[in-house]
Amino acid sequence: MTTHTATTTSSYDQLPVIDLSAADRGPQARALLHAQLHSAAHDVGFFQLVGHGVTSAETDALLTAMRAFFTLPEADRLALDNINSPHFRGYTRTGDERTAGARDWRDQLDIGAERPARVPAPGEPAYWWLQGPNQWPAALPELRTAALSWIDRLSGVAHRLLHELLTAIGAPADFYDPVFGDHAHPHLKLVRYPGSAGDGTDQGVGAHKDYGFLTLLLQDTVGGLQVQREDGRFHDVPPIDGAFVVNLGELLEVATNGYLLATNHRVVSPPGATERFSVPFFYNPRLDARVEPLPFPHAAEAPGITTDPSNPLYAEYGYNELKGKLRAHPLAAEKHHAELLAAA
Repeated sequence: MTTHTATTTSSYDQLPVIDLSAADRGPQARALLHAQLHSAAHDVGFFQLVGHGVTSAETDALLTAMRAFFTLPEADRLALDNINSPHFRGYTRTGDERTAGARDWRDQLDIGAERPARVPAPGEPAYWWLQGPNQWPAALPELRTAALSWIDRLSGVAHRLLHELLTAIGAPADFYDPVFGDHAHPHLKLVRYPGSAGDGTDQGVGAHKDYGFLTLLLQDTVGGLQVQREDGRFHDVPPIDGAFVVNLGELLEVATNGYLLATNHRVVSPPGATERFSVPFFYNPRLDARVEPLPFPHAAEAPGITTDPSNPLYAEYGYNELKGKLRAHPLAAEKHHAELLAAA
């Protein structure tokens, strides 16, 4: 059983807090923003983002629709079971998702860019299976509107943040623009943690790193997110009203040869029957994107990437996401992609 790890020093009481609006307040404020971003991304790999421009009205629209979804009758939610989707879209029941082979005690709705299904032609990469339509509840049309609006809104915030981050480390701000654009592959999860599992385990989601560029997480006030810090221990991330918790994905670590950090994090289930809601948004490039090494003046100081033989990283982004989906959603994988499982 995993337990909460106590904070060891006051320096870990909070992640760095970055105010993105400082980019618009003149050269001095922007220079300070860049210094803070550089430090947070290089030393921690996580920070809290404020001044992002997303309004409370926009947030409330998404959260209201999300909470309404999780109060729908179970039959309505199971009508969207992601087992029915070869694209890994839709509803996952509590306990059906896996991290590092272990059960995650949460249920969720996985949503991506709304596009026609693309069945890979002979010789085409299997990751094109990840492109396809979402599954929406007929009884809740406002969820589709709110979720797709959120994807568009946070794609804009992440695009701006990535530009400022690259500038902060002396790289060309637009270096990765070609791998995003109209064919980027964003991913949104609407997640509910229903409380602790009956068997006493408390893995809301197991320790992992994200495999894209940036993740922007909207969490509620319950808490439970923990980040692994320099001391090797996992530390709580206290919620800040109106802030997004931002972490860097493995693509940025690889692109900078380890100068920027992708950091392990996990969620400990809330106690008893306490519900926790969270909305992670993953800013990912095109499935066929090849992420080139980033030219920046600190490259000589890069320590190299963290390697994990059980989690190889591929040159084309789509293979990384496909690997993750096959491992995380074994029931859907077995139904639609049995021939791919041996390679996952």
